[in-house]
Amino acid sequence: MEIREYTKYNETEILRLYGSVGWTAYTAKPETLREGFKNSLIVLAAYEGNELRGLIRAVGDGCTIIYIQDILVFPEHQREGIGSALIKALLQRFDHVRQIVLSTDAIEKNIAFYESQGFVPMSNMGCCGFMK
Repeated sequence: MEIREYTKYNETEILRLYGSVGWTAYTAKPETLREGFKNSLIVLAAYEGNELRGLIRAVGDGCTIIYIQDILVFPEHQREGIGSALIKALLQRFDHVRQIVLSTDAIEKNIAFYESQGFVPMSNMGCCGFMK
């Protein structure tokens, strides 16, 4: 497996990846997702040969904060270390950044995965998050 920057947007493979994990809010508006990719700080992708296996997308200023917007792995390739490798590659690139945050569905498998990667709930740090 190779992790590399995702620099050439391929709408077919991206919609297939997002659709495979049920993220229909993204696939329903492909033009918005395309713009989101264009405006991202960085997108890293995991490939086996020329086959996309997963990706991680971050937004932010790259100096004081980054926000992991998306991390996705095709369901048939989950639990193969791809998500962990994507997070590791992102954290290595931004090891100088003070705040790296993300939000996710509050389900046990997600919580366990992110905690295994060294993330802690905001509430453990005396913080809370808000959305609108």
